Formats: sequence, structure tokens, C-alpha cells
Amino acid sequence: MAADESRPDPSGYIDASPLPAPEGPPSTSKVPRPKVYFGDGPFTAPSSTDGLDDEERAKALEEAEMEKEQNGGAEEHEGLLGKRENGGPTLDEELGRRPPRLDRPRSPLRWLVICLSALLLTSALIGALAAHSYRGGAYVGKRPITMEHVFNGTFSSFSKAIRWVPEAGDGVYAETNMRGDIELVDLKKNTTKTLLVHGSVTDKDGKLINWNSWQLSPDMQYILLKTDYKKQWRHSSFGNYYIHSLKQNSTRALVAPSNPPVTAYVAWSPTGNSLAYVHASDLYVLPNPSPLTQPIRVTHDGSATVFNGVPDWVYEEEVFSSDFALWWSPDSRRIAFLRSDETAVDEFVFPVYNPSGDSHTVEPYTSFTTMKYPKPGYANPIVSAMLFDLSNYDAYFPEDTTSVVTLDLPGTLDIKDRVIQEVVWVGNTSLLIKEVNRAADEGSVMLFDVSSGMAGTVVRTLGGDGGEWNDGGWIDAEQRILPLSTHGLEGYPPTAYIDILPNSKGFNHLCLFTSADSRRPRFLTDGDWEVTGEAIKVDATRGLVYFQAAGPGAASTQRYIYSVYLPNADALAALTEEGGMELAFNIPTALTDVGKPGYWSASFSPKAGFYVLSYQGPDVPWQEMRKTSDPDWSIMLENNPKLNQTLQEYHMPTLIYSTITIDGIEMNALEMRPPNMDDSGRIKYPVLFRVYGGPNAQEISHRFRRDWHHYLAASLHYVIVIVDGRGTGWRGRSFRKVVRGHLGEWEVHDQVEAAKQWVSRGYIDTRRVGIWGWSYGGYMTCRTIESDSGVHTLGMAVAPVTDWHFYDSIYTERYMLTPQVNAGGYHNSSIHNVQPFDKVDFLLAHGSGDDNVHFANSAHLLDMLTQGQVRGFRFRMFTDSDHSIQTRGAYRELHEWMTSFLVEKWGHGGVRRS
Repeated sequence: MAADESRPDPSGYIDASPLPAPEGPPSTSKVPRPKVYFGDGPFTAPSSTDGLDDEERAKALEEAEMEKEQNGGAEEHEGLLGKRENGGPTLDEELGRRPPRLDRPRSPLRWLVICLSALLLTSALIGALAAHSYRGGAYVGKRPITMEHVFNGTFSSFSKAIRWVPEAGDGVYAETNMRGDIELVDLKKNTTKTLLVHGSVTDKDGKLINWNSWQLSPDMQYILLKTDYKKQWRHSSFGNYYIHSLKQNSTRALVAPSNPPVTAYVAWSPTGNSLAYVHASDLYVLPNPSPLTQPIRVTHDGSATVFNGVPDWVYEEEVFSSDFALWWSPDSRRIAFLRSDETAVDEFVFPVYNPSGDSHTVEPYTSFTTMKYPKPGYANPIVSAMLFDLSNYDAYFPEDTTSVVTLDLPGTLDIKDRVIQEVVWVGNTSLLIKEVNRAADEGSVMLFDVSSGMAGTVVRTLGGDGGEWNDGGWIDAEQRILPLSTHGLEGYPPTAYIDILPNSKGFNHLCLFTSADSRRPRFLTDGDWEVTGEAIKVDATRGLVYFQAAGPGAASTQRYIYSVYLPNADALAALTEEGGMELAFNIPTALTDVGKPGYWSASFSPKAGFYVLSYQGPDVPWQEMRKTSDPDWSIMLENNPKLNQTLQEYHMPTLIYSTITIDGIEMNALEMRPPNMDDSGRIKYPVLFRVYGGPNAQEISHRFRRDWHHYLAASLHYVIVIVDGRGTGWRGRSFRKVVRGHLGEWEVHDQVEAAKQWVSRGYIDTRRVGIWGWSYGGYMTCRTIESDSGVHTLGMAVAPVTDWHFYDSIYTERYMLTPQVNAGGYHNSSIHNVQPFDKVDFLLAHGSGDDNVHFANSAHLLDMLTQGQVRGFRFRMFTDSDHSIQTRGAYRELHEWMTSFLVEKWGHGGVRRS
């Protein structure tokens, strides 16, 4: 579901399965959708457009500027007034004009009055202004952006990877030097020492080991090294693992290395130096790294269809977004893990035409990849919660199975229809498990006291009548519970924890549960804004919780870091289940500058004494190390000076963040304008809408990025627009849940209405209005074309869903229910009417090896286009590429191909229209 963050993303798309979605609404069939717009009648975009040459364009811009000066210099379009990007040029600088000189002398008193008045006015308006509208100035360099700049990292920002080492104490982090040695930096002592010399790590044959990743044991005696990385799905991989003794400077294999590797996941225990690992789908435990110690084989049924301690494909993709399904207890005595049985899940098979990296390689016989892929209404994997008690294991009787038990989940759900969303230890013997039904609208949180038995108790009800998340929406698949037992909070029960839940208005907020069996959330934050779930850290010394939020007082496209007080021991004692006092909401304290638009993240040291503050946009990103106890203490880690200089050399588009109103509802919008764009209406520009639009997703943010869209705006002079309509994230559940049961209706309606608003602005060419997207955005593109609004004349869909019967069960049923319950919704939300595709310029692309959104989706659409006798569209299959379309240079080629398509259909830049 999340974008692949391991590489730069020139397209800026969210590379994911159709993202999680919101819930029930009225049908868009009640909203009129005109076939003809602005009385122009149906039109076909010309295959080429005669644009203005450079001299004519310069003359037109000069005329427009003269007209603006005669009109008092008014430059902003109605509804787009906003602050200019910090550090960006003023309007005069953009146009190369000097501001007029004011030679009249001013008295000091008059200046004082003006300054004080301006300060008061600014203080009153800055929050509202920043939240609703923001304008980023274009850079005034002379060099044009090329496709090469987009893909070669010219505009990439850099950051320093800081890895806190809790085993070494608060304020200690690790970094790798130029030689590959691992070093520990102690901020308190201001020292750096070498933890591991790269050249000292060799295998039994004396061959140097090059590792892909490492983990330090809690006792700091051993380092676990992963080598021979082999990717499986989005989050999972295999590798060969080695254990290196720091004391003896010796290295040994955890399991005999193999090619290909079959060890999927390894994790140290929270204390000591025990290891849990999954090898060939079975769970093992190594009590200690001594060469004389034999591993304990916890399970014996691992196979191609049974997984222990790791998720299957659909749980990895749609539930945990990770590669593990095992959890050590805080005292390292027990392991909870999931056993997934895919035996009843139907197989999906796709071809692999060329497994090599060279397109000239010939494979006479096509090979195939077979995977278990559950689809809506079909069998899901049967998932059981298991427990292994290391303290009860008897090495003399290894076949004794009493140390491995299946937990008895007390909920009302049938095991075949259960989805386990979260497993977390909130104490040494207290385990919480959250389960929901297939539709993700009912479920429970269950408590297991494993010291007294294996039967659980329902402590929280989800959905249904009177439960949490009972607003007619879906229950998010998130792992947000934060146990407080390991933070040393004075006066706190040993099983208290923090969770994130929607408040009475449907906005996600921090809440406190005073014990594992507590049924009543005590909200720590509140308001019409949302806690994002990122950067949560408890500071026991100061009694604070740090968190990231889209607010308060800021646009939902921005992120700031805040802290809020936890109740002290006296206040905590007054909180009772039957009544007692309620928590008084604290006003969150910002650790970041909320006076200007920004996107911030933070990484706190283990005890929150220090944190890395990362400014991610909209200006050039930078990083600082800061101390929570001293606001004046900071160390600059990275400020990207080279990127700052580079940006000054290039023409960049102007970014305008704003909101638009559709059906009385405010929605976030971002417009990228070509440099020095003439918005007087003399010149008409093409507009390309970039869409994702999946449930809970957010395409607009104040993060810094320079991608393919910036090239289109700056060098081809296209206007690029993004609108996050209903169903998207961080606007509250009421904004999201309306799409439930009929995906692609309200979202498409909002995109069409947004396009109408832009076309009504005189600078847009009504003959060149396009939309494009990837994954869920490809689906949105196809559904928008199918709506036949008469507004869009071009569409480009990459790896689209075309019928929800093709997609995976857990994601689809969360937002669409099952096909048995919502057959009409599935029909209406899929592509059926292909005749409107004959009225637009349409491009379709898909990777043949897509394990996420299967190629069958595009094959189905192509089949309908054939039967409907729709011709003239462009289609391209990218051989063996998965959902990200990268195989053998495909990613760059895809964007070059789409660019050529746009230039062929639209030409370059603005044109005069009579």
C-alpha cells in the first residue's frame, strides 16, 4: 500500500495497491453529469497543436504584463491568493522588475505604528492563511529542465541515516563510515568509537562478508548480519545470516548458507541474546549464539502453503505492511506468532518471459510464478494466533508440544472470516490481539493473560452497536498500540498503553487506556485535525508524548511535531472505569515552526533525550539533531547546499496550494504553473490532472519533490493539477467513509467537478484537458473517462484496476464489502461502458509480471475495447515488470513514452485561442 521509498520517484505516483478506502454514500447517479460542457459540443483533441514560437510567446507575455501593470499589477487569480514560498522570489523578482522607490521620508513613530499593526494582523491571520492557501515561487534560473534531470538525481535531496542504538544508551546512534565500518556516536559524551570493522568479518573460509543490513544484540555482545538479499514481495525478502561475536571477533552462520537463501526473518529478543528466525516457513529459536547451542524448532508444518512467524502475500500487503508476524514478550520468555494456512486459497499464475536482466536473452519455454492470491468472495488464508513459551521448553524432550499452544480467540467471528490486524504485548504476560471480520466493520480487541491460561477476554468492541469505529465506516488496518510498560513512567499500571482512535467527530487522536483490560479510552488530544500515527515517543522524564499530526491550525497537507502531557500519578489514580474525572485536554506544544507551511518528521532517541528533526518541504529539505531539554542545542546534519544552488539555475514551476469547494465541501488542491505563465486568458494552456484518490491516501503534501510533473510544467508549459477528493486521508472519517460500498463514484464526481472549475479559468485550453494515474489512479482515470463528462479529452492509465473482482479480498472487502452482500456495488464500481474511450486520446500501460494489480485487469479492458470496436488508443505491455514497472529500464521508458504521447496530442505549451 505504501510507495516504494527505496528509490527516487520521478513520477510522484503512489506505488501501491489501491489504497484503503472510506465508507457509505448517496449514489452519484443523483449528481447530474453533463455530456457537453460550455456549449462547445463534443470535441476531439487535435493530434498536434500549432503553438507559439519563442518570439510570439515572449511578445504575448510582454503584452500580458503591460496589461497587469495598467490594472494595478493584480496577479493572483481569484481563490488562489496565498503566501509565497519561504525563500522564493517575489512577483517582482519573477518578472525581473525592480520594486518602485518610495522617496518620501517616514517618521519613526509612523513606522512603529505600522509595524505593530502589521504584527498584530499577521499573528491573527497567519494560521488561517497558511492552512488554506500557499504559493511557492518559481525559481528564476535560465536552464530548462530535461527528462535527464528528472531521472539522474539532479534535483534529489539527501538526508543522513541516523540509527539509534538503544542498547548503548540514550543519545547513541550508529553510522557507517567510508570504509564500511560501523561506528557509534555518543551525543552525551561527544565521542565516536568503532563497533565493527568491515574488514574483520569473514566466513569460515576467510572470505570477506559484505552485509546488506545488521542488528545489534541487546547485550551488545553480538551483531547479526544479513547477506545475499533476495527480494520476494513488497516488504519481504530472504537472506543468509551470520552472527558476529564482538568480544571474540569471530563470525559464524546462523543457518548453513544456501543459494537461493530461504531464511525469511530474524529478530533478537528484547533482552539478552536469543534469536527467533523463520527458515523455510518454520519458526526456530536460538537460545543463545554459542556455537554449541542447538536451535529449537518451534514448528514443523511450514510449507509452500503454511507460514509460521511471517505473513502470506495478502497479510504482508494489506494488513501488516511488513515482513514479520512474530512478537517477543518484553521479558524475552515468550513469542506470539501467527500461523497462516493458505491451503484453501486459490492460486494465481502469471508468466515470466525472461528471468534475466538482459532483454536479448531468449528463453524458449516460458516459466511461471504461482502465488496464493485471495479475491473478493473467495477463501482467505486461515490465520491462527500461536504462543511459544521458551521457559517451558525442555531440551531433553524436544518433541514435547506443550510449549507451543494455539490461543483461543473468544470473539464471535468464524476462523475462516477472521482478519487479525494487530498483535502486541502490553506487559510481560499481557497480550492484546485485534481481529475484524472480512468487511472490517465489526471486531474486537482481546486480552490474553498467558500466565493463567490460553483463553482470551474481549476488552474492547469494534464497530457494530456501541463499539469503537461504529460510524458506518471501516476499521483501519493499522498497528498503533504503544505499550507504556517499558518506559518507566512513575505511578503507571504495568499494562497501560496508548492507542489512536477516532474521536466523536471521526478525527484520529491519541488516547490512553489505563490498563490492558480497560474498556474506556481517555483522549489525550482532540479537535478537527488528525494524529498521523508517526513519530510517537514517550518521554518518561518529562511526562510527555511526542507525535506527528496534520494540525492543529494547519492544512491537512502539512505535518508538524507536537508534544502533549500524560496525566501524572495523582491524575491517573482519579481515572476510573465507572466514572471519575475526565482528562482535561492539553493544548499540544509544537516542536516545529507552525507559523509557515511545512512538512516535518522526527526520530527520537530511545528515552527521548534527543531527536533528529527533518524538514521535508516545501523548501529544500534539511536535518538537525536537537536535544529535548535544551531548545538552543542543535547540530546541522544536512542542509543540501548543492541542491539549493542547483535549483537557482533552472526554470521551475510555481506551486500554488489552495482549496476548492465542491458540493459545499472544501478539498485540497495543488496547481503547478509554468514559469511566467500568462493567466490573463490571452494564452490557453493544457491542463493535466494527476490523480490517485484511493481511500485514506493523500497525494498532495508540502513535501519537497521535483519529478516528472515539474518537467511537464516547466519545460512543456503544461498546467498540472492535483485534487484530493472525497475518500482521501487526514480529513476525518466523515470525509473518507462516503466512498464505502461504491468506489469510483464520489471520487470521479469530484475529479470531474474540479476539472470544470479549472476549465472555467480563462487560461485553460478546453481542447487539452487530461487526467492520468497509476494503480488506483489508473482506475480513477478509466472511471473518469467512462463518466463521459465531456470535459476531459485525454487520459493515461498505468496498471489500473478495471473490475474489483480481480483485486485482493482483504483490501477490496474493507471498502466494498463482499460480492455476495454488495453485488450491485461491485458492478457499478467496475469499468463497463467503453464507448466514451473512443472520444478521448487514451493511453494504457501495464507490467505483465504485476503481482499486485494483475495484468488481467488491463486484459479485460482491452477485451471490452475490442468488442466495443474502440480504436485509436495506445497500449503497451512492459515485459515481466511488476507493479512498479522497472524491469530492464521500463520505468524511464514508460515516462518517455507518455511524454511523447502528450507532445503528439497537445504540442508544447500555451497557444492563442480566438
